[in-house]
Amino acid sequence: MPSIDLAGMLAPSSFPSLLLFLLIPPFFAGVAGFTFRLSVDEFGAVGNGSADDTQAFLDAWNVSCSSATRTILEVPAGKVYLVRPTNFAGPCKARLKLAIRGTIIAPSDPGIWDELDPNKWLYFRGMNGLVVEGGGTIDGMGHEWWARSCKRNATYPCRRAPKAVTFHQCKHLTIQELTLRNSQQMHMAFSSCSHIWVSRLKVIAPAESPNTDGIHISESTSVLVKDSTIRTGDDCISIVSNSSNVQISRIVCGPGHGISIGSLGKSQSYDQVHNVRVDGCVISNTENGVRIKTWQGGSGYARRIVFENILMRNVSNPIIIDQYYCDSPIPCQNQTLAVKVDAISFIGIKGTSATKDAVKFACSDSFPCENLFLKDINLSSESGGEVTASCWKASGFSLGFVNPPSCLSSAGLLIEQYSNSSMTHNAVVGYI
Repeated sequence: MPSIDLAGMLAPSSFPSLLLFLLIPPFFAGVAGFTFRLSVDEFGAVGNGSADDTQAFLDAWNVSCSSATRTILEVPAGKVYLVRPTNFAGPCKARLKLAIRGTIIAPSDPGIWDELDPNKWLYFRGMNGLVVEGGGTIDGMGHEWWARSCKRNATYPCRRAPKAVTFHQCKHLTIQELTLRNSQQMHMAFSSCSHIWVSRLKVIAPAESPNTDGIHISESTSVLVKDSTIRTGDDCISIVSNSSNVQISRIVCGPGHGISIGSLGKSQSYDQVHNVRVDGCVISNTENGVRIKTWQGGSGYARRIVFENILMRNVSNPIIIDQYYCDSPIPCQNQTLAVKVDAISFIGIKGTSATKDAVKFACSDSFPCENLFLKDINLSSESGGEVTASCWKASGFSLGFVNPPSCLSSAGLLIEQYSNSSMTHNAVVGYI
């Protein structure tokens, strides 16, 4: 691919060089496959881990995004760049690749976020076709945030903390070959996005770090997350609020809280999640395996969800639906409204449980779980004891070998599970 490297041509004080860059792209815009390469260093970034490189990153982003020619913006290897809370806004004039080869770190002092949005650190908005890759590292430096968490110490007030990387209102994203570690809270979040491809990530935080979800998907559709390792203090992957057509494949998860749909329905909200497939994952030493969690008092639904070909190793609650979820310092009141859970399949789930309850379906009295399907389930005790299945207001059926034996009540039903039509299609049809 033809390219031009502007290293050395763009000094931060060289107005003629910057002007040259801005004028050249229209000339090359018609050249097929032509790509410009820029480095944040050419805009004054130091990369010594202590100098504030925020403005250099913003200047480099703004120039790259305004280019009419495809551009690769590089964060060079072997350096550590300190970047404060920053918004990277789109849309850009042409396709942009952010090649993170070095390390980007957040300020370690939570006070930096005083009078700023506490939910954001690196915030990408309105992008179309952005690629983020490069083999580098994004480090949220979250230790001081965790120390001040109410989940660590109940005497502290509960407060919001930043997501390390957020993509909002973006489409046709590719995120791959990155390491994210020690986020203040969630490591990577997608909100109101579509057509997302995420692969070959490493997400790492201590098991005791609070709320450090690996990947959080909200109000997004057509999402593929695959071939990644996630070891954190919360959900490896969480899928919430009005998300659909999501494929999760070949994830190594643990420690953490497993792979979750939800929570849904908090504060009497209406939430819907549908057409989700979780396939080919290994879950080890987690508090949960595959889980659906909803609050009492909410509304909406979770339906057409498939968990398939999953290996559990020493997992508490390997298979769980919890419609009485309550992550609150005070007890939650009993309420009649609930998010409807319907047409959920668990297929080919094997391994060991750290608790006696290997399968637990705790469903709503008013909105029972229906059309649950178990096939080829083989869960045994990590310690060598017996495992059981417990059901409350849950109906469906099972096929093949199922251990622990199914506790589902039977009723006439037809189950059909489909994934997104743009992904692998699968149907499970069963009659009683």
